[in-house]
Amino acid sequence: MRAINAIGSKTISRAFLGLIVLGFAISASGHDLSQANANYVQSIEGAAPAVFTYLGAKHMFTGIDHILFLTGVMFFLRRARDVAIYASLFTIGHSITLLCGVLANWTVNASIVDAIIGFSVVYKGFENLGGIRLLGRWAPNTRIAVFVFGLFHGLGLATKLQGLMSTENGGLINLICFNVGVELGQLAALVCVMAVLIFWRFRASFERMSFVANSALVASGFMLAGYHLLQYSLSS
Repeated sequence: MRAINAIGSKTISRAFLGLIVLGFAISASGHDLSQANANYVQSIEGAAPAVFTYLGAKHMFTGIDHILFLTGVMFFLRRARDVAIYASLFTIGHSITLLCGVLANWTVNASIVDAIIGFSVVYKGFENLGGIRLLGRWAPNTRIAVFVFGLFHGLGLATKLQGLMSTENGGLINLICFNVGVELGQLAALVCVMAVLIFWRFRASFERMSFVANSALVASGFMLAGYHLLQYSLSS
């Protein structure tokens, strides 16, 4: 039995770290829609709620920056109430800027927003490592921080949808359905992340590997932020 548990612990820890490594590999893609999806969105005329719900869910479930941030947020949460609160704060923030950013056509630099999203991953990893506590009374409120970073995650996607969608001819319905799809995808990703974390917490490797996992989150976030800051400097 101990041997089986040991194998299970190693499998979970390696799978979790594999997710972080995946973040290194594809973090540069950020919130981008594939060219095929972008062309398809532009070709649609009228309301297509099912299509846009699917595209929103697909984006969220394959958005590694979202998943890394949510993983950091949920890493040490144990009570269902806390999970619900933090997930709701992120969802509300994400929805506000996704909808408002597209509807109001906010003009923001996509590279800067995506760099901030990278720093959101850095923040959660650093907080999980105990670094934020060193700030003492200057430490930001965790719940407020998750909400604020949720605003930036939504704004990041809004910058990619601007120019692709119009509120005319069913466009508003499509935008709302896309946002609903994003939140459904987030819920699916959250269930998967929490299932892995809950299972892993009962293994001895969790305590040993939590420092490594959150250090990898920090490094992945810095890579994501650095890439987009480089893109910004090259385009300036």
